[in-house]
Amino acid sequence: MKITALQTRLTNVPFAEPIRTAIHDMRSVGCLLVYLETDVGLVGQSYIFTLNAVRLKAFDEMVRGFEHRLVGQDPHFVTAINSSIWADINPTGYAGVTISALSALDTACWDLVGKGMDRPLHYVFGACRDRIRTYASGGLWLSQSIDELVREAVGFLDQGFLAMKVRVGNSDPRTDFERVKAVREAVGQSVEILTDANQALRPKQAIRLGRMLEELDVGWLEEPVSVHDLAGQAEVRNALSMDIASGETEWTRFGIRNTIDARAADVLMPDLQRIGGLTEMRRVGALAEAYSLPISTHIFTEHSLCIAGSAANCISVEHMPWYAPLFQEQMEIVDGDILIPTRPGTGFTFDESAVEKFAL
Repeated sequence: MKITALQTRLTNVPFAEPIRTAIHDMRSVGCLLVYLETDVGLVGQSYIFTLNAVRLKAFDEMVRGFEHRLVGQDPHFVTAINSSIWADINPTGYAGVTISALSALDTACWDLVGKGMDRPLHYVFGACRDRIRTYASGGLWLSQSIDELVREAVGFLDQGFLAMKVRVGNSDPRTDFERVKAVREAVGQSVEILTDANQALRPKQAIRLGRMLEELDVGWLEEPVSVHDLAGQAEVRNALSMDIASGETEWTRFGIRNTIDARAADVLMPDLQRIGGLTEMRRVGALAEAYSLPISTHIFTEHSLCIAGSAANCISVEHMPWYAPLFQEQMEIVDGDILIPTRPGTGFTFDESAVEKFAL
């Protein structure tokens, strides 16, 4: 099997309502779809995204700039392809658009490997499970009223979720406490509640909020402080009994290693786009396991399930529905778990009618 062409499509998937976190104002996700065509008719697929489709063309330009590293190559040599791109990006750096492009191309190659073997990728990697705990992350936003939070939380239970994430990060921690308390009262004690501050707080603010949230049996506080303040995050972690989750904003295994070295997180959250693809995600899973740390994958739910199915230290995946309209297949939730598909490759393929609908 040889790669014969690299194709891309630019799309923009709008949200039903604008979304706000402590640091984001979001109206859509702009997705760059990547297709690797082969001489045997198989097509490897992947995607990367930008909020509100801002600078999406820069992603496209970067991905296309590595075409010479793929066309004519056997996708089974995905590690060699990955290494060649890694060498190419040295002058421009190992973070940002360069790594996002590497992620898209690496993941599309792995999709081809699985399709060529007619096996799901978690089988190819060495499966350890066929389902994984998930939490609803596509709601409970900072911009919603308490009544809206309660209605949505109950709706998540009706969809089969047994865990959900509430965004926090208000200037007054009592406001966050009352919002999370209302969700806890609505869903009961048996449902896991997680919280995400989206880097909005200073360490002392985060500690104060965390101590209040511990009264509500919250599972973790995610990204409590700036991603650049690992010492501050470690201070928060040491002050609280609840877990601190972080790592989604780190680039490659070296960024995750910095978080580990700083002892700044109890749960690591690698993001497929920022990590650099499935090759690097597997390395990060092994790195975390060497330090007895669990991982919980950040967004990219469809394409991260193969990691969840093959990394023994993966404890959950974030269920983010933003990208679901682009795919033919749907994620299946049973008793709070996502079932890991046994379809070849990543198990998800683009719905070309949807691609046309959302095309830029």
